[in-house]
Amino acid sequence: MALDLPDFPWDALTPFADEARAHPEGIVDLSVGSPVDPTPAHIREALAAATDAHSYPQTAGSVALREAIVAWYARRRGVPDLQPANVIPTIGSKEFVALLPTLLGLGPGDVVVQPTAAYPSYAVGAAVVGATVLSSDEPDEWPEATRLVWLNSPGNPDGRVHDLAFLRRAVVRARELGAVIANDECYAELDWTSAEPTPSILHPDVTQGSRQLTLSVYSLSKQSNLAGYRAGFVAGCSDVVTELLAARKHLGLMPPAPVQAAMVAALGDDTHVVAQKELYRARRETLVTAFASAGFRIEGSRAGLYLWATRDEDSWDSVATLARLGILVAPGSFYGAAGARHVRVALTATDERIAAAAARLAAGRV
Repeated sequence: MALDLPDFPWDALTPFADEARAHPEGIVDLSVGSPVDPTPAHIREALAAATDAHSYPQTAGSVALREAIVAWYARRRGVPDLQPANVIPTIGSKEFVALLPTLLGLGPGDVVVQPTAAYPSYAVGAAVVGATVLSSDEPDEWPEATRLVWLNSPGNPDGRVHDLAFLRRAVVRARELGAVIANDECYAELDWTSAEPTPSILHPDVTQGSRQLTLSVYSLSKQSNLAGYRAGFVAGCSDVVTELLAARKHLGLMPPAPVQAAMVAALGDDTHVVAQKELYRARRETLVTAFASAGFRIEGSRAGLYLWATRDEDSWDSVATLARLGILVAPGSFYGAAGARHVRVALTATDERIAAAAARLAAGRV
């Protein structure tokens, strides 16, 4: 029998998507954070040059890729002491998020902690193994049965950013419990208050000389427009990474060799990341102004690809109102009870579609 999992949330958006598509000037789809800009040429060229991939790739990643990941953490995340044994590539980050409870051997009676406003895949991974989910942002609330803690900074959907002091407190509590703690950091390069990335859970001020039970999870989908490549990685505690690698070898979870080559090219160049951030910054500024003028309040949203917007009404009422204008957004209820009166607005649309959304919000009765 198939696993008994929750319904896929975005299926519930179908009637609203149909209404938005019926708009005379077409839909503006701001419901999913799927990049719309081209993959940088040097990355595509690296992929093409590696297409003579006649042998199986390494589950652990090529030496060049592991070294590139280590160098990127040192250069961009303030994590200077990683070694290749501390990192492995993943097939995007979602498969790792959803499979981590399985790979760690969790089961009934174990608790998986997630943020109060949470990406649905954290809970899905727990459901696969029959573990219990606790939504909590306060380490003191995490119970003795906790075996995995998910942090998400920058947060999806709300753009929250945890500082080093909070990350340190969370790591200390997880170690007291003997729990693995993983920070999903895939929006780190998109901090709208700084030219630098947001703090990593592997920063020396957090780890204090030990990466025990601590993982950083990352994806190149957002900063490098590689969503279609499925290019991610995890870094941290070498003991945990080694155990995960052994399981992943059995399951055949290996990124294709051409994708690994493309990741090396992406990680070695910061220029394209800065350029992409500026494209998103301009779109963000347009949408912040437009939604505010339409009576929405933007909360959090310090970093990442989304605006966390509210008019203090049920999230589905906001979705319905915007769909009538041909604008599709995601209801905050997809992310838990904390989002029941918010909507998530993605920045991932073309400049033309972003401008169209702004014009409709200005002209429409919202």
